[in-house]
Amino acid sequence: MASGCSPTKSTPWCRFEGLRVTLAGRALLLLLSAAWGALAAPPALAQREPVLVPAVSQSRIEVRQGFTGARLLLYGAVVDPDSGGRAGDYDIVVVLKGPTEPVRIREKERILGIWANAGSSDFRSAPAFFAVASSRPVSKIVDERTAAIYELGTQFIQLSPSGQIDPEEQARFASGLVELRRRQGLYQENPGGVSIAEKVLYQARIDLPSNVTTGKYTAETFAITRGRVVASATAKIEVVKAGLEGQVVTAAQRWSFFYGLGAIALSLGMGWLAGRLFARS
Repeated sequence: MASGCSPTKSTPWCRFEGLRVTLAGRALLLLLSAAWGALAAPPALAQREPVLVPAVSQSRIEVRQGFTGARLLLYGAVVDPDSGGRAGDYDIVVVLKGPTEPVRIREKERILGIWANAGSSDFRSAPAFFAVASSRPVSKIVDERTAAIYELGTQFIQLSPSGQIDPEEQARFASGLVELRRRQGLYQENPGGVSIAEKVLYQARIDLPSNVTTGKYTAETFAITRGRVVASATAKIEVVKAGLEGQVVTAAQRWSFFYGLGAIALSLGMGWLAGRLFARS
């Protein structure tokens, strides 16, 4: 999955040990367009805040049989109109969130030598996938209040708990959910996972595991300076099932009634065939 630069190889992001960095044609055109639009504006109307120009290596990821995961490259540029297009000292934080889903997490206790359910907690909107990559540890970029507002960390995920439960118990169950999904590779944090070149171009790589949930994903990029978010941008990514599995899922969703009848007929047919084969033997 590593990418390199050579005269005969073109990649979305070519990286050197020094300050030389180039972007793919489309991202470069977007960057130049944003920079030209900002710099060509009249002084009275010029935008004072920096502009983020984001891009992703894949806007659509297909999950086929034997899917082992994918690596997303999120890259772009920070354009500062007041400094001739060159940005200042900004930190970059990238947050990739998957579709939300209701979750019930249970706690097990050993009672008389038997493991049994001892308690549970429901969360209305737990993201199926959550990853944060930053140019530095988030705690050194913003305070906890700002990090909580923008969900810049797994401990700041807004899970929306439901039901009546003690706040301390609720926090314990939330930590348990985060830790469980962290072990599954579904919740990730990578401080230092964003590299910035020439104070303009940035890139981050985020790995999607093989057990990733299909659906619509959102990649949010934040430019931060002096503890304040000064620019943000969003990119959309879609993870879909493809091949035979994708066709089965599509059929089940579009023609659920006929799909159910077909499944029942197939089960009955297989049962009848098995009975006949065993009867002969």
